[in-house]
Amino acid sequence: MHGLVQEASGDIVVRLDADGFIVFASENVADLGHDLTGLLVMPHVADLAAPEHKSALSRFVEQVLKGEKPKSWFEFPVNVQPRGEDPDPEECSRWYALSLRRIDCDRGEVQGALGLLRSIQHKRSLEGELHSRAVTDPLTGLANRQAFCASLRRHLAHGGGDMIAMFGVDRMRALYMQFGHRTADEIMWGFAKFLETMALPGHEVAQVDNERLAVALTNMSPKAAREWAEDVLKTFSSLALPSSSRAPKLSASAGLARIECTVDWTLRQAELGLVMARAGGGMKVRQCGYQRGAGHIHQAAG
Repeated sequence: MHGLVQEASGDIVVRLDADGFIVFASENVADLGHDLTGLLVMPHVADLAAPEHKSALSRFVEQVLKGEKPKSWFEFPVNVQPRGEDPDPEECSRWYALSLRRIDCDRGEVQGALGLLRSIQHKRSLEGELHSRAVTDPLTGLANRQAFCASLRRHLAHGGGDMIAMFGVDRMRALYMQFGHRTADEIMWGFAKFLETMALPGHEVAQVDNERLAVALTNMSPKAAREWAEDVLKTFSSLALPSSSRAPKLSASAGLARIECTVDWTLRQAELGLVMARAGGGMKVRQCGYQRGAGHIHQAAG
């Protein structure tokens, strides 16, 4: 028991009865906004959890009280009671881990449990930051290829059929060679932000590699997708006028594809459409399709 009660800074000590109700809590339970001193009926420890985690925490406590050996720590967001008139939403839901040890009486019957509540908010925040970095492009802040592929898999799991558009700034490699890495990054960042503003509600925008961006066009027909992509290219060209004779004149192209078959197939079709658009001189929208009977790829009318 000594090892359990050996407190780290900020740990909250709780003692439960045989039914899981709190019979004692250290004074720093007030950090959660709960004043237990004036209560006639003490709450169940699961009442500290956010509503969607109460049942899972109750099962964990029940297992401990039955003498079973669940995992040593149970992690859950605590439903922190707000302080002040305008509380910070993040302050009202902080993550804690609960460790419990069953206490038996002399006859070997369960008397209750002794536990520690330990804040793991920093750990959760770090995990969230690491996950965000893993699925986010560092330059543009958009979802990266990994995240976009996961989204396409979800679309396919629901039957697919929606459209995607693959965009690229025309002559990007020539711009890189002429103006350098920093200018190329600025162009990509600016185009990404522009594409975000042009995206409609429900569209998902992602940076799929160093030169190309993709948009999942949810609930949009091929005709509407083409019209939207053409409007994007026209608007970008009109806004990206060179500020001087030495500045580059920018334009972009797009390839369209239907979300079907597999993620790789879908992306390959969109990328092929983009290649064809650039081969046609740029600032065009092209779509490739697969003729199932003929077994070959053809360029859709554009």
